[in-house]
Amino acid sequence: MMNFRATAATAALLCFTAFGASPASADGEVNVYTYREAKLIQPLFDAFTKDTGIKVNVVSASSGLEQRMKTEGANSPADVLLTVDIGRLDDAVKAGVTQPIKSVVIDEIVPAQYRDPDGHWAGISMRARVIYASKDRVKQDKITYEELADPKWKGKICIRSGQHIYNNGLFAAYTAKYGEAKAEEWLKGVKANLAQKPSGGDREAARDVAAGKCDIGIGNTYYWALMMNNDPEKKPWAEATKVILPTFEGGGTHVNLSGVLLAKNAPNKANGVKLIEWLVGDKAQQIYADSNYEYPVRSGVAVNPTIAGYGKLTADPLPIAKIAANRKAASTLVDKVGFDN
Repeated sequence: MMNFRATAATAALLCFTAFGASPASADGEVNVYTYREAKLIQPLFDAFTKDTGIKVNVVSASSGLEQRMKTEGANSPADVLLTVDIGRLDDAVKAGVTQPIKSVVIDEIVPAQYRDPDGHWAGISMRARVIYASKDRVKQDKITYEELADPKWKGKICIRSGQHIYNNGLFAAYTAKYGEAKAEEWLKGVKANLAQKPSGGDREAARDVAAGKCDIGIGNTYYWALMMNNDPEKKPWAEATKVILPTFEGGGTHVNLSGVLLAKNAPNKANGVKLIEWLVGDKAQQIYADSNYEYPVRSGVAVNPTIAGYGKLTADPLPIAKIAANRKAASTLVDKVGFDN
């Protein structure tokens, strides 16, 4: 079975660290471990330092940070773990490397469905799992997730691996809503409609729609905006497609999170909490919206115009913690139906 969790063996892309040899607390500093690319989040940290005078030291990696923190134990310099997807948030809590974020600010600003019931993580921005549809071949502008199993889409869907954390989140949401038996039936239907073996990433789904290999691809909201606005080479893939915000029948669009956790052994705990609270402030939320093309969790912050062009997001009310509770079941079902074969 393909493992949808990060492993220590794949933590090869560690970037830089400004941490000293000792994890002892340092006034005016906060140490962040992050799965976000350093260049994408540096504007946030620069703004935080400007506002607070607190220096941000960063370690960036593609995977394995939870294992690193666990190995470091009480000597870990990490104060804050910044990551994406409920899968990695859940893995960090299960690894025992976090502690509850006790903050009235977080409780007041971040909606309860985007917070861990036990306080170990909080969402700081949202991304939706949506449809990249051919402008030429797909005339409808509404679609449900349930409809992806409709035989009318036979041979017309492109998607990355069913075990990837982004799809695991969507499949776990379906499982949470309908139970394992109906989720299995649905996955069989979606598999029967695939144009090709699951492969590549979300951008490649748009590429294959543009090339005529399929009519619809499954991807996250921000990838389309990045292709359209930040990547001239891939802009034609976005231009050939339109984004449709799918919904569950009687519900809303499936969303996942970029989230933050407070490290169990944070040597600069107070500064870590300050950073976490700052990340849900107006300034940081606007940076997330405009630099990363994500949806703010704070109400009243404007969505980036490109993202707003998809239409109004009505997020499904299913609590993210319930999606996390169904991750393993969804992963098992993907293997059971041979989704990636």
